[in-house]
Amino acid sequence: MASLDRVKVLVLGDSGVGKSSLVHLLCQNQVLGNPSWTVGCSVDVRVHDYKEGTPEEKTYYIELWDVGGSVGSASSVKSTRAVFYNTVNGIILVHDLTNKKSSQNLYRWSLEALNRDLVPTGVLVTNGDYDREQFADNQIPLLVIGTKLDQIHENKRHEVLTRTAFLAEDFNAEEINLDCTNPRYLAAGSSNAVKLSRFFDKVIEKRYFLRDGNQIPGFPDRKRFGGGTLKSLHYD
Repeated sequence: MASLDRVKVLVLGDSGVGKSSLVHLLCQNQVLGNPSWTVGCSVDVRVHDYKEGTPEEKTYYIELWDVGGSVGSASSVKSTRAVFYNTVNGIILVHDLTNKKSSQNLYRWSLEALNRDLVPTGVLVTNGDYDREQFADNQIPLLVIGTKLDQIHENKRHEVLTRTAFLAEDFNAEEINLDCTNPRYLAAGSSNAVKLSRFFDKVIEKRYFLRDGNQIPGFPDRKRFGGGTLKSLHYD
């Protein structure tokens, strides 16, 4: 089997928001029965058909890098996580819909990954302090995913989803809200599945098809991974 081209997508967010469960659902199409805390980074792979159903259709590997969300001292955490932020082609920002702080902290996560040399890790950047213009030239596609949708009471759901819609707008990103313990939220043909496919297509386009200087240099040589499927590599 020939080696497939691949892209690297970071999965960022606070500890406990369900990043590992989300990655497992995306890559294995199964619910993760007993999720554990991610130390360092865990990598899994999803096979994606770019522009499925068109003459341009081509299969790619999507490497999903689940970065541990624990917060320590600014200097130690930044130096530890910085290595995972190299040669990034896309970012999925994950928050817990029942935890407003985890939503606010996505501003800090975006600053850390996209502008890591200027913003110290550990600084909480809330909506009021976030200036979307500072990332006006950002070429890395973003997707915002809210988890634990099932845990929001029906009479609170409209309020919560209205708030998170503004969050996604700040990042100029599409939004998916789901329950990681229920695969139906990403069922083929659903609006969430369409958004996810569109996001991965955009990541691939930015990496492989743009020739105007937007392509991120230094992408790792796929040959070192061989032609097989990469499964749950851990970096401690």
